[in-house]
Amino acid sequence: MQPQDSAGAAELEEPGLPLTDDALQGVSEEAAAAEAAGAPDRGRCWLCRSSPCCSRAEPEAKKKAPCPGLGLFYTLLSAFLFSVSSLFVKKVQDVHAVEISAFRCVFQMLVVIPCLIYRKTGFIGPKGQRIFLILRGVLGSTAMILIYYALQTMSLADGTVITFSSPVFTSIFAWIFLKEKYSPWDALFTVFTITGVILIVRPPFLFGSDTSGIEESYSVRLKGTFAAIGNAVFAALTLVILRKMGKSVDYFLSIWYYVVLGLFESVIVLFILGEWSLPYCGLDRLFLILIGLFGLGGQVYLTKALQIEKAGPVAIMRTMDVVFAFIFQIIFFNNLPTWWTVGGALCVVASNAGAAIRKWYQSSK
Repeated sequence: MQPQDSAGAAELEEPGLPLTDDALQGVSEEAAAAEAAGAPDRGRCWLCRSSPCCSRAEPEAKKKAPCPGLGLFYTLLSAFLFSVSSLFVKKVQDVHAVEISAFRCVFQMLVVIPCLIYRKTGFIGPKGQRIFLILRGVLGSTAMILIYYALQTMSLADGTVITFSSPVFTSIFAWIFLKEKYSPWDALFTVFTITGVILIVRPPFLFGSDTSGIEESYSVRLKGTFAAIGNAVFAALTLVILRKMGKSVDYFLSIWYYVVLGLFESVIVLFILGEWSLPYCGLDRLFLILIGLFGLGGQVYLTKALQIEKAGPVAIMRTMDVVFAFIFQIIFFNNLPTWWTVGGALCVVASNAGAAIRKWYQSSK
């Protein structure tokens, strides 16, 4: 439920982002760097000087395989952590959504800087990729601000479901900018997603003046709806840019641009709005810390899931975000979702699951 933060697995922050191997672009380099830094020569053991070493009787190819289903468990845990983070965003009372984004950027910056220093990747990036890194940072941070605003102005379930429409926009933008194929199946999934969003929003020109089950005023709800859809659009554009860059840019460098530009953007917007203020309530301060901690934990477990499980099953399991959002809305806000919301959620989840299953099937051929 955090913006494919689509950052990397951090951008997988962003709810609804399709899960691809782009999220793992730093994994193989990490293993290679660790091996080069501290591992003895494979041909001769530094302890017994024999070649090959007697302590390496078992070939590396026979290493113990991960527990079946562990990747899906990590995905489920990731969805839970992201959902809890979104719950805390909803619980914060006196802090603007843009200010929450600024606090999260500062928190992630403190984590990313040591990683960049350790990996010796620098802070600027390859010359030919800098424009894409800037775009990635601006678009990704805008998506983060929009999802936080949507969660503050809409019900938790409605905001979460609408942001899961991101894969539809990703397919369209990939077709336009990357010349990827847009099939009739993609068009069908798009129709399902649009239907789901309409059922949730219930525009008056289709549903009349019926506002049963809507606690906030319709004008406020409409603003939240546009913010949630905007998050889906910007998250999709972010993923298209990440696909364009491929593995030529280090994963942590991508997050670095995301948090730095996100912090600048948040500060500028707060200055314009005049909304900057430290939270007076100690509970709000705790929530701001927990938003960063749980969001980071969700990113870590989502990355671990993608390391040991195929992207298709992970994408399907990620829709558990929606289930957790419904549960939390009922338990913590005593707000029972309407049947319109349930129907819309089923349409959006079916669209996401269908797209993931289709891509999984195609990749297994």
